[in-house]
Amino acid sequence: MSSTVLSSKIDVTLPEWLQSCLNGSYTVVGTETEDGRRQSDMALIRQAFEFAYQLHEGQYRKSGEPYICHPVAVAGILRDLGGSADMIAAGFLHDIVEDTDVTIEEIGQRFGKEVQLLVEGVTKLSKINFKSKTESQAENFRRMFLAMAQDIRVIVVKLADRLHNMRTLEFLRDEKRRAIALETREIFAPLANRLGIWHIKWELEDLAFKYLEPEAYRQIQEYVAEKRTARQERLTNIAETLRTRVEEAGIKCLDMSGRPKHLYSIYLKMHRQNKEFHEIYDLAALRIIVKSNEECYRALAIVHDVCRPIPGRFKDYIGLPKPNRYQSLHTGVIGPWGRPLEVQIRTIEMHHVAEYGIAAHWKYKETGGSNIIHWTPSDEKFTWLRQLLEWQNDLKDAQEYLESIKDNLFEDDVYVFTPKGDLVALNPGSTTVDFAYRIHTEVGNHCAGAKVNGRMVPLSTRLQNGDIVEILTQKNGHPSLDWLNFVRTSAAKNRIRQWYKRSRREENIARGRELLEKELGRSGVENLIKSQPMQIVAERCNYHSMEDLLAALGYGEVTLNLVLNRWREIVKAQQPATDAPPVPTKESASTTKGLRDTTPGTSRTTDSPIVGVEGLVHYLAKCCTPLPGEPIIGVVTRGRGISIHRQGCQNLESVECDRLVPVHWNSPGEIYSRPTTYPVNIQIEALDRVGILKDILSRLSDHGINVRHAQVKTATSQPALIDLGIEIRDRPQLEQIFTQIKKLSDIINIRRVGQIEE
Repeated sequence: MSSTVLSSKIDVTLPEWLQSCLNGSYTVVGTETEDGRRQSDMALIRQAFEFAYQLHEGQYRKSGEPYICHPVAVAGILRDLGGSADMIAAGFLHDIVEDTDVTIEEIGQRFGKEVQLLVEGVTKLSKINFKSKTESQAENFRRMFLAMAQDIRVIVVKLADRLHNMRTLEFLRDEKRRAIALETREIFAPLANRLGIWHIKWELEDLAFKYLEPEAYRQIQEYVAEKRTARQERLTNIAETLRTRVEEAGIKCLDMSGRPKHLYSIYLKMHRQNKEFHEIYDLAALRIIVKSNEECYRALAIVHDVCRPIPGRFKDYIGLPKPNRYQSLHTGVIGPWGRPLEVQIRTIEMHHVAEYGIAAHWKYKETGGSNIIHWTPSDEKFTWLRQLLEWQNDLKDAQEYLESIKDNLFEDDVYVFTPKGDLVALNPGSTTVDFAYRIHTEVGNHCAGAKVNGRMVPLSTRLQNGDIVEILTQKNGHPSLDWLNFVRTSAAKNRIRQWYKRSRREENIARGRELLEKELGRSGVENLIKSQPMQIVAERCNYHSMEDLLAALGYGEVTLNLVLNRWREIVKAQQPATDAPPVPTKESASTTKGLRDTTPGTSRTTDSPIVGVEGLVHYLAKCCTPLPGEPIIGVVTRGRGISIHRQGCQNLESVECDRLVPVHWNSPGEIYSRPTTYPVNIQIEALDRVGILKDILSRLSDHGINVRHAQVKTATSQPALIDLGIEIRDRPQLEQIFTQIKKLSDIINIRRVGQIEE
């Protein structure tokens, strides 16, 4: 069907760029493109749109609009990112294979190999379920990063697809919205950040925030709207002053404008720093764009002359670019109105990279008249992706692999120098041992000491930006298992374990057996090791024998939690067909030393709200009283089972790493035996007036909140302190209650406190 005939049948409004393409007047790559390539690009886009329109005809989205609106929007996002005709065509076709009878081979025949590979990669990513259990989730991540390694454009097309889906998320049911929003915040927004596509990252985070914390989102949205006029006026005044000074210095200012901080960023700052909205001052940044690197630094001097710089708030991302190649000068100053202001200074090229990330780095290589992405694992801007690919082979433990991924996706790097001035990027919190293994495996294995900035330091010293690190080695030196307690990078942990695996096999076997004995007692271990299901566990963990599995447990390649959980899965699947011994627990071992406990409140049911402690004695720690919806971690105690703490709990600082157990809350839809509420202590600071306690208790009662105890402390000319013990279902309900209490008059502050008063 020709485009002319098709155009007369189209029943949706098309964007201007697509209309011009259908009319033969659209240039994909630019005005300098030769006419033959231009015509070829337009023909490909027209053909892809027409094919998608015909196949999606009669299909509708949950919103009621024709389905073709979605691929048109995805193609438009890719066009705005500067994508080639192949990428735009893939945007039109990305749902074809899943939603119709068309095969991926037919896509290749009609549109060429490049479009086929992109559509195939996006189709595979669409089938990935990141909400599955740990082992499956790790495998899904492996598949995703392999697809990215083959062609980085695959994940960019997927990001465009996810962005439009998030923009139209309101038409789905609430449970589905929350699931997609959570996956977006945890997986796709960090990926957009790592690729440097900032405006997609910000929009994904704000949209996820809207559906995951709707009340907080609306509140911050209202706060920002209330202060927008005054904030804009202040930014305009300082921008005019700086523009005048910059141009007087002979610097051509290409642009000077304010950039508002996105809503989720404000929420995170309030949450992490425990601040109210009125205490957040840097709600917008002033951006200055000039011609050259030299003018960036000259403009910085002018900014510091006009406004007083804030110590410790200057960052030079031009000299030390971020891993995603972001470059800019950031400085925090005190504005004329006496409040902090962030100023960003960059060139137009840097600004393009900051907005479009990897899309600003497309590299094309002519091969038979087609445009293909040219990427090699040695490309500097993909160092993080190369590390993830290396870990796929090195890390057998799914939980550790997932943790390494999250660390690498979410956190920025720390930059340190070798004595020769070479720059090395490490994960935040990395130590001198991590640095040694980043230089070379043998340097790490023979590390005996370290100097930081010319001074001897312990090997556990955490490195800071700008440190100069020198590693001292000894010929007979070797790693210590104690290093596993403080090294930060997965690469260093893996190299240490590999060394012990090769050189200390008997010692590792004994250590693995000892770890099991601590949990199960001597008789429990003997029953466990000799059982047929345990042999299956060894095979499923890719070990030839039980000795190999014990050795791996001894040097930390697999965790005790993983081994026991897999044992339970196998025994549960075999019962009652086998006479395998019962699952070892503290109750079943006569010489039990670890988890036998009669502590009041300790849970003994296998139907637990917490994943990762099934069949084990566990209880919620009173020091931090975790709630469903909060990140948690388990700690193997001495004789009282596993205590469940909130991540970040101060009591975890003194806990050895080998006693930590990765756990998380079950999803809200799971059926399990659990208390309907959890005890939480809060403290309210309020003006001391008659009836304030009654108002608070009334507000709690209106929301069905049970109050376990209440205590009021007053002092002359001082605010009243009201301590309440309440029962809460989960974290969202607690946040809702905080919001409601803050709305009461005379409330100064409300916070959560740790120890529960019985």
